[in-house]
Amino acid sequence: MNQELENPSKSRFDDIYTEGELIKEEFVKNKFKFFGKFFVFVVIFAIVGLTLFSDKNSGNGPKKEGLNWLSNFSIVGQLRQLAESSDRKLKGEERNRINILLLGIGGKNHDGGYLTDTMMIVSIEPTTKKVAMVSIPRDLTVPIEGMGWRKINSVSAYAEKENPGSGGLAASQAVSQIFNLPIDYYLRVDFEGFSKIIDELGGVDINVDNVLDDYRYPVLGLEDDPNYNARYEHLHVEPGLQHMNGSLALKFARSRHGVGVEGNDFARAKRQQKIIEGVKDKLFSMNVLFKPTLITNILNTYQEHVSTNLQIWEMVKLWSLVKETKKDQIINKVLDNSQSGLLVDRRGEDGAYILTPRSGDFSQIQYLISSIFGNAPSEIKKEILDEKATIELRNGTWINGLANKISTDLESYGFTITGIGNASQRNFQKSVIYDLTNGAKTQSLALLKSKTQANISFGLPEWLATDLELEKAENPNKKNPDFVLILGQSADSTGSGTANKTE
Repeated sequence: MNQELENPSKSRFDDIYTEGELIKEEFVKNKFKFFGKFFVFVVIFAIVGLTLFSDKNSGNGPKKEGLNWLSNFSIVGQLRQLAESSDRKLKGEERNRINILLLGIGGKNHDGGYLTDTMMIVSIEPTTKKVAMVSIPRDLTVPIEGMGWRKINSVSAYAEKENPGSGGLAASQAVSQIFNLPIDYYLRVDFEGFSKIIDELGGVDINVDNVLDDYRYPVLGLEDDPNYNARYEHLHVEPGLQHMNGSLALKFARSRHGVGVEGNDFARAKRQQKIIEGVKDKLFSMNVLFKPTLITNILNTYQEHVSTNLQIWEMVKLWSLVKETKKDQIINKVLDNSQSGLLVDRRGEDGAYILTPRSGDFSQIQYLISSIFGNAPSEIKKEILDEKATIELRNGTWINGLANKISTDLESYGFTITGIGNASQRNFQKSVIYDLTNGAKTQSLALLKSKTQANISFGLPEWLATDLELEKAENPNKKNPDFVLILGQSADSTGSGTANKTE
């Protein structure tokens, strides 16, 4: 920030009145300092967290909606709102859940500029300071009013074509309708400034889960090179804690053609969430937040790349909600097409690759998102956390998505879910809990029994023991869970997998 804003004189605020009364100078100073720290967080977090998502370079950046959006704020008006906002509530605060849609587009000088290659719903629970991030894949096909079924990443582009500047709002309205979830705010950003921001922060530290080898990472500017091999470079990232500069962080977040488990959009979405958390950690360090030069650079350089319906006073209040959120209070979910995921691969009428809900409608996805925080009684959750109970869920029925649905409920009670999948036998009528602790974790076993109405067994049937041995042979580092829960037909109508009630 410039010196004038950091040390405002009394005359600077002579014209600021609230209901005819002069705002006290000291109060305004404090608000301004608070705004300065918060706003750099919003700008950096938004640009970094959202511009990661385009795997292919995209068209002209935001125009009406995004161009110089900061300059549209009246300083006097915003200061007045800051002064008056202490008793004002954010959208969603009354229902104890604030939902923000993060949209990533390509930005200037790229093709297909308004396609949102990735969407992420970020939800904040004010009373607990919990944060949930749900990544929505770009190939998910959804109904668009007046256009039939289209990929979700095209909603913004269609809106921009009809009404320039409306893409962010249109996307938030579509997501709200499809997932039956009120979207209170949206942030739409391109990725042009990503590398510079990371470098200005001094890089970020990311815990890499798997080796990333991508032999087809596109080289910017060489997409149409006659020499096909020149179009790509080899991207290699080792597992473990890695310090990444802007260039490497961008590649890590955008890579889609890695070898093995990292070679898909779902793995990419998980990496993007890691980058967001890494940037958050860096931003909240005191060494970053009190650098006026950094604040000035961010404001001067990246105004054109952000569009949002957030007002400054709302940003300040959001800051106060999430500034103390710890890592174990962040919930990460990616909608995917895994064996027990809620999506399946299909081909559209034109032969294009698409994703559709496994269940045939969006009800299971709606349930996952709406119940992601749960409301398990704290005293019961503490008992489960103290026992550090781990559980593996296997669907013993042909009900699509049953294990995934029930895992959401059990996670809210403090269970650590180590695996979700389908059982090799799918003819279970009643659920069965296989206790591998021999009764050592009594509270966890009792709650599992209560939530699922399952039978309890202290020994494994031969078929399940064989399955576990084969899986261990494929992955020697895999540890057996405390419990294996085989879900039967009865699980579809028991308390597990339905909204928790106060107990």
